[in-house]
Order: sequence, then C-alpha cells, then structure tokens
Amino acid sequence: MALDTFLLYLATWTLVALSPGPAVMFVMSQGARHGSRGAIAGTAGILLGHLVCFTLIAFGLAALLARFSAAVDVIRIGGALYLMYLGVRMMMTKPHAPQAVAVNGAPPAHHGIALQGLAVQLTNPKNLLFVLALLPQFIAADRPVLPQLAIMFAVTVTIDGAVLMSYAQLAVRGARALRGSRVMLWVERVFGGALVLFGLKLLTTRK
Repeated sequence: MALDTFLLYLATWTLVALSPGPAVMFVMSQGARHGSRGAIAGTAGILLGHLVCFTLIAFGLAALLARFSAAVDVIRIGGALYLMYLGVRMMMTKPHAPQAVAVNGAPPAHHGIALQGLAVQLTNPKNLLFVLALLPQFIAADRPVLPQLAIMFAVTVTIDGAVLMSYAQLAVRGARALRGSRVMLWVERVFGGALVLFGLKLLTTRK
C-alpha cells in the first residue's frame, strides 16, 4: 500500500470512528456500569466484530450478502431489536458502582459483555455494507489484496480501539464522580435511551 493511500485511509477512518454510533454508546454504557474492565470487554467485542467483517470481505461473502436484500433486512431488524433490548434493560435496572463491579465482577460477566459488543457490531448491517463500499477505494488492483486488507484492518482496529476507549473512559470517570448519586440513575437511562433510539433508527432504515 502506498504511503499516501495509507495516510488517506488513516484520516478517513479516524473521522468515521469519531462519529458517535451504537458502538460508542455501547462501550460508554458498559464503562459507566462496570468500570474500565467493562469498557475494555465491550471494546474487545466491537473489535472482534471488525475481524469478522474483514474476514467476510476477504472471502467475498460480504459482497454476496449485499446482493440479498432479504438477508440484510433480517440482520437489520434483528440488530435493531437487540439494541432496543439492551437499552430497555439498562433503563429498567439500577446503577452499580463501577469500582464495586470491577473488584467483585467475575470473568464470565466480562466475557458476556464482549459477546454483547460482538452482537452489536455484527447485527448492524450498515457497518458491513459501509466497510464493503469503503475499502475498495483504497485497494490497488495491481497489488496483492490480502496484505492491503491486513494493513487496513490494523489501522481500523487501532483507531477504533483508541477512540472507543477514550469515549468509555469519559463515561467511567463520570460514573465514579457520580457514584452513589441519583444522577447516575438518569445517566444510565440516557445511555439506555440512546441505544433504543439507535435501534429505532436502524429499524426504520431502508437501503
């Protein structure tokens, strides 16, 4: 990959990553509820979703999926319902002190958060279709495709990981400052409401 192409992709994906979406809201909500470990687990799940997307693109499965609108609609509706489920569950449960969860939380709970992050990423077809449309713009036809995809995957994971953890740490620090306050209950409801809104937006989106 040429240096100018690499820098252009780096700049492009940085702008994409900085735009708040379901992934950002998810990791912030987990950071607020479960502290830094929850934020790391949620971010890991999102990044694992990137690995799946890039693998699908490498094997040409993403292009095949894009041709079948019914399959995309099923994923879209399922993802929307899942986001709304997470949001409603957050709005209806009481807040937990991040430090207490970080100390007493069992590893399986963190695995569960990572799986939730993976589900959030994979059930958003807009993510897969967007990456499918974006990556070819930066791939040189006269060079091997897989090394170029590997470079772009490394850039994507690095940028997304840094941005998501930055957003999540803001939520973690805010939750610590508000620990024991009723304000924290409303903070969680705001995060839950944001996930519900993203789910509704995804549910009403058409190709």
